[in-house]
Amino acid sequence: MSDATGATGLPPVVAEVVRGTPTEEELAAAIVVVGEAYVREVADATAPDDAPRSRWELSARGLRTPLNRAAGWNGFTG
Repeated sequence: MSDATGATGLPPVVAEVVRGTPTEEELAAAIVVVGEAYVREVADATAPDDAPRSRWELSARGLRTPLNRAAGWNGFTG
């Protein structure tokens, strides 16, 4: 059983010549250049997989700011 993807896991490159008569070497070189550019673009376009946050991280509150000892006992009122 074979699939249509290449060794990179991507679908094979299909090229159609619409003008001119390139040699086999020119056509092969063009396919390699375009294929490499496509693979590079796909690699750059994918977003990295971020680890999901745990329920604790989602529900935990931020740390409290330290107490201002210079404020005295009534520092919280004004």
